[in-house]
Amino acid sequence: MYPSQWPRRHLVVFLAFLSVFVCYIDRVNISVAIIPMAEDLGWSLGTQGTVLSSFFVGYLLLQIVGGRLADRFGGKVVLGVGVVVWSLFTILTPPAAWMGFTFLLLVRVGMGMGEAVTFPSIYSLFSKWVPLSERSRSVGLVNSGIPFGTVFALVVTPIIVQNMGWQWAFYLFGAVGIVWFLVWQVSVTARPQEHSAVSESELALIEATNAVVEDANTPKLSEFLKSGAVWAIIVAHFCNNWSLYVLLSWLPTFVNKGLGVDYASVGWVTMIPHIASFIFLNIAGNVADWMIRSGLEVGRVRKIMQTIGFGGIATALAIVGEVESAWMAIAIMTVGNALGAFVVGGFVVNHMDIAPRHAGTLMGITNTAGTIPGIIGVSVSGYILEVTGSWALVFQVASGVTLVGLVVFLLLSSGKKIFD
Repeated sequence: MYPSQWPRRHLVVFLAFLSVFVCYIDRVNISVAIIPMAEDLGWSLGTQGTVLSSFFVGYLLLQIVGGRLADRFGGKVVLGVGVVVWSLFTILTPPAAWMGFTFLLLVRVGMGMGEAVTFPSIYSLFSKWVPLSERSRSVGLVNSGIPFGTVFALVVTPIIVQNMGWQWAFYLFGAVGIVWFLVWQVSVTARPQEHSAVSESELALIEATNAVVEDANTPKLSEFLKSGAVWAIIVAHFCNNWSLYVLLSWLPTFVNKGLGVDYASVGWVTMIPHIASFIFLNIAGNVADWMIRSGLEVGRVRKIMQTIGFGGIATALAIVGEVESAWMAIAIMTVGNALGAFVVGGFVVNHMDIAPRHAGTLMGITNTAGTIPGIIGVSVSGYILEVTGSWALVFQVASGVTLVGLVVFLLLSSGKKIFD
């Protein structure tokens, strides 16, 4: 299945990357499928916003619980269960839509609850498996599963819809997660010490920089919330996800309805900025690790990367809604996404700097805040469009939120271990 000489930690990272890929093809396909769904079921833009945002209600509910479970019982088990749960709810989406709006919302909430454990589980797993010198690039690869899955869903979903009907986008994508789970079960352990194929040299490398080999009592939520460095990540995560979720949910509709690109071409046009994200997430992760290996202080690296990332995407969002050419808009978002990817060396990996033993729990806390824009931002964007018809206002609000996040991170963040 994979080369025997391949370090086991690399296999863990690769399969975690694939889990995020599956997570996002299941999450994003409805952003494209909702266009024919809305036509079949008679939904307004406001109703579409409610459907898109309902996922995030479930996603919000299990973030902290998922992180604590992963830190306590291991990221392998929690992530595996999460993938199975969200895959089943993905498959149930079409029958729920025909049964009624309430049933669809419940299924979307259930799917969100399954996906909620993804990143807390991965962070908990990485804090045990990945050495400090490889963390930014490992988190970069995993996060590049977001644009990779997004591109796949944007391109493949219209093909499935046009040839088989929108229902099959959910049936087929849901089945992929079940296949991933079977491979995951036989390939990964919660800790490197438990894996029979981990060599002594690899284990020594991991343990040299990872003090996470035994269970530790997780601090209370109140203890985390007393730290300014934690609030730096919380605010940055919220602000980052405002623009991320608005783009994931509304970019296909913006390109189709706002810029006049025909439905069959939506996936191909909107995939370009996501390809830039995929490439530059991996470049940025390696750049951040190189800066740390070169002796630059970790906290300084985080702030430099955050400034490039948030500065770039905020600028792109501020101007993209003002252009009328589809290709100009895509070019702006492509540059913005390329620069925005640098946050992977900023707040995205900062959890493991300040709380290595409790990275899953801390990721659950910050991703709880990061989920709120999925509920508020996506719905608000739908109602802004319904009331004003202004795409520029939707994107400019996202730009302003992003700049707030940058200022807070620069003022409060830290690269030092705070929680042991």
